[in-house]
Amino acid sequence: MPVKVRIPAVLRPQVGGQSSVEASPGRLRDVVGELVGAYPSLAEELLGEEGQLHRFVNVYINDEDIRYLDGLDTKLGDGDVLSILPAVAGGSG
Repeated sequence: MPVKVRIPAVLRPQVGGQSSVEASPGRLRDVVGELVGAYPSLAEELLGEEGQLHRFVNVYINDEDIRYLDGLDTKLGDGDVLSILPAVAGGSG
């Protein structure tokens, strides 16, 4: 059973408009690598130059923040749900 990856509206253009996609179970870094391999434009949105998640990207596995788990080494198993939530900011000052 694959991992379900929830895609927020702001990132849906990079994945063909889909609200969710599937990935293989494994460490979060591998799941992100699989996503970026399938949808290369996600790399700019999610990753910094050294391959780490941008600090403004929040990631949850089954509603648990990865910052309180094992970060990119957190393991995802069959049927887990990965939610990616980039912070949205801006406006006029």
